Amino acid sequence: MSFYYGFIFESTAKKIKVALQQQFNEHKIAITVDQWVVLLELHDYGVLNQVTLSKLCSKDAPTTTHIIKLLLKKELIIRELSEDDKRCYNISLSKKGRALIQKLLPIVIEFRRKGWHELDKKDEQHLVRIANKISQNLY
Repeated sequence: MSFYYGFIFESTAKKIKVALQQQFNEHKIAITVDQWVVLLELHDYGVLNQVTLSKLCSKDAPTTTHIIKLLLKKELIIRELSEDDKRCYNISLSKKGRALIQKLLPIVIEFRRKGWHELDKKDEQHLVRIANKISQNLY
């Protein structure tokens, strides 16, 4: 078994992250890719507690807390005390956050289209299947 595949995955993920950040910078959008991931999960799922948000974003709790603080400062999200559990906060997009999502989605979609342009449907299915299998093996 070759362990080079791990390097390929890690290297590719890093290149994707750096290139997407460059896209944000070129469009004068002052958020990081990690902040984008949090915003996108909130866009996809609506109101989430911090624990669920951390899991969906594959981030640890301290990192998620830091990102939330930054996004609150930028007024892109809202944090409200949970009515069900007073120890938890519910996080959701603000109006400004929803507007930023609408601005960023076309940029991200085009970025991904360029990166994935020579992959056919079968390639995509294999990639997803392999990535999911590796992820399952680790948890």
